[in-house]
Amino acid sequence: MTEEIKFILETTEESMLKALKFLEKQLMNIRAGKASPGMLGGVTVDYYGTPTPLSQVANINTPDGRTLSIQPWEKSLIPEIEKGILKANLGFNPMNNGDNIIINIPPLTEERRRELAKVAKSEAEDAKISIRNDRKVANSESKELEISEDLLKMVETDIQKLTDSYIARVDEILAVKEKEIMTV
Repeated sequence: MTEEIKFILETTEESMLKALKFLEKQLMNIRAGKASPGMLGGVTVDYYGTPTPLSQVANINTPDGRTLSIQPWEKSLIPEIEKGILKANLGFNPMNNGDNIIINIPPLTEERRRELAKVAKSEAEDAKISIRNDRKVANSESKELEISEDLLKMVETDIQKLTDSYIARVDEILAVKEKEIMTV
């Protein structure tokens, strides 16, 4: 196998792995009924005039499965953190006890669970499209190489096997997330 073919296969696999990692990150933002610090991943706080991720100005803990506890490093940030949570439009109602902020995570309704499962499916489909696009790019790059027909067929088969394995991994990740969402 030539260096060019190895390079095409390696860069294709890297791209597919990035699509998988992005999918996992997107699915972490979909809440599945249990409280997790990742739910507040998109929250930014105005920290001395600079939008700063919440995780960089406070500790976020889950004392139990239905509660998030946010302990700011500076008490003066409590009102800004509350504003940031409300502005993120996550459907949470932060409660301030003077020292930290408590968020009670309401249980999900069956309808909301189905909606979240649809969102998860959509994210998985986006990942599959990205993986298929990586396959298309790899196939066109390999056709540009000056190699024999037999070698080209071998390369295309390898690319397809890679694609199939990453699509299967997307399906596995989605199945786990859907089970998590639909479990009451």
